[in-house]
Amino acid sequence: MTQQTNSLTWLSYLRNRAYSHGYGRSHNNNLASLSTEDEPSVLDCPLECDCPSTYPKAMYCDTRRLQHVPFVPSHIKYVYLQNNQITGISNGIFDNAPNLAWICMHTNKLSSDKIADKVFAKLPNLERLFLHNNNLSRVPQGLPRSLRDLHMNHNNISVVPGDSFRGMSNLTALYLQMNAIEDLGNALEGLLSLTLLDLRGNRLKKIPESLPPNLSQLYLEYNQISSIPADFLSQQPELRFVRLSHNQLTNGGIPSNAFNVSTLVELDLAFNKLERIPTISTSLENLYLQANKIKEFSVSSFCRVVDTNNYSNLRVLRLDANEISAQDIPTEAVLCLRLATNIDL
Repeated sequence: MTQQTNSLTWLSYLRNRAYSHGYGRSHNNNLASLSTEDEPSVLDCPLECDCPSTYPKAMYCDTRRLQHVPFVPSHIKYVYLQNNQITGISNGIFDNAPNLAWICMHTNKLSSDKIADKVFAKLPNLERLFLHNNNLSRVPQGLPRSLRDLHMNHNNISVVPGDSFRGMSNLTALYLQMNAIEDLGNALEGLLSLTLLDLRGNRLKKIPESLPPNLSQLYLEYNQISSIPADFLSQQPELRFVRLSHNQLTNGGIPSNAFNVSTLVELDLAFNKLERIPTISTSLENLYLQANKIKEFSVSSFCRVVDTNNYSNLRVLRLDANEISAQDIPTEAVLCLRLATNIDL
């Protein structure tokens, strides 16, 4: 050995060499090659993790039965801690790594009471935070304003305070599906960059208020929503995809022109309690109405005027598992739905 080193450094070096080159393949390497150039990516990597030289800013600690968050070296930007048994995050655990951009802690046993207040607040460069598939009962406090993607689905969150996402104007995607949320109040105000909001599988009884102005994808399946505000879509000019299947919608809860907006591309109203096809815009391309109680095929729902110059842009129409058949479709539907490629009855 040509330089002094302790056993921990030696073991760390061997482990990372094996990871980078494959076990048993680098017989010509010797400990003399361990130099100060290796320090940032090799020497300070926790023994319970891997920091491969091919990805010098990543630290892989996933699927190792860990019960705590290991020390994170200062140069690390991406830390993978998913599929472990971690129950909490202590205060200051990430303070040594202010450049962290991704933290993956999904599929652990995290509980809100064991996450220190504002533990993420000192991470000004954090862009993606994965906390899904845990036991969280609330949104962590002090989330950084730099976040772009936030995954908190498949937890036990029931209440979302109004200041939970305050100042997070860079957030583009928010995943809250499969929780127990009954009402969001004004928690979504100020999310000026949000384009995707997933609230499937909660306990919502109405469309959330104060939806972000640039929202383009809204997923509300498997809730308890029974009515739609008349100005719901007219106030969301960027909304393209709306999914409301598996709710409690009836025709009485849908104002006559609630879905008659030219910006909408896809609308999913399947598995509700509709008896009539609601009026939609001729710009809509995909409409899902299967498994309702619809009894008639009304062409006027798709085309207010039916002739060679006026027709619907609908491509996909699903009406299966309703109370109508092919014989119930009037002949003028051929002109109105001339662009359709798939109609299921």
